[in-house]
Amino acid sequence: MTLSLADRHITALMRQITTQDVIELVHPFAEWQTFGALAYIAECYGFRYADVRLVGKQKIAHIHLVRDTSPQARQRAAANSAAFPDPGPGRPVPGMYLGSLTPVPEAQADVDLITTLIRYDAAGAAANRKQLLAMAWAGPALFLLLAVLTGKYAVLLPLAVLTPVFLLGALRINMTRRAKLGERLLAAGCTPVRDDAGRERFVRPVSYRV
Repeated sequence: MTLSLADRHITALMRQITTQDVIELVHPFAEWQTFGALAYIAECYGFRYADVRLVGKQKIAHIHLVRDTSPQARQRAAANSAAFPDPGPGRPVPGMYLGSLTPVPEAQADVDLITTLIRYDAAGAAANRKQLLAMAWAGPALFLLLAVLTGKYAVLLPLAVLTPVFLLGALRINMTRRAKLGERLLAAGCTPVRDDAGRERFVRPVSYRV
């Protein structure tokens, strides 16, 4: 039987849920909504979204979830294990239409919230302000030095001008996008916090869904 992409994602996720206490989702070409749906399913089985890292030059997203030991999470996992005892290809999973990662109406809001959290954290990981500012000023200095050493002013001087424009513009766009995501999280009742590394993040309100 040929599995759909959604079925392959779900199969890989369930394998991690049953064997590990830490889940890592790495799907280089997946949309953010796909990560949100997979994280939702994992949370139904007793995990919680923890963080996202952007790895390598291609900035591939690695979504991390950890097992939630709270009584509420254990109750939710037990209830979903009983209701969906054998999730997988051709069989239902919590909150999704059969054979897909499209949320049913009652799960849509939770999936959207998790997706927004992931996108907010990813935007923060992508916009290392100190690093980008350093590159914005170091880049022109390097091109000017090369221009003096090589005499290729026509090629290198435009690069010295355009490099900070591009980097600072990218930083501004990313900060604006992240601010809009933060507004959506605030509107959903999330609380802004700073984690142990000093990063700005959000904590979701306690959910009573099972």
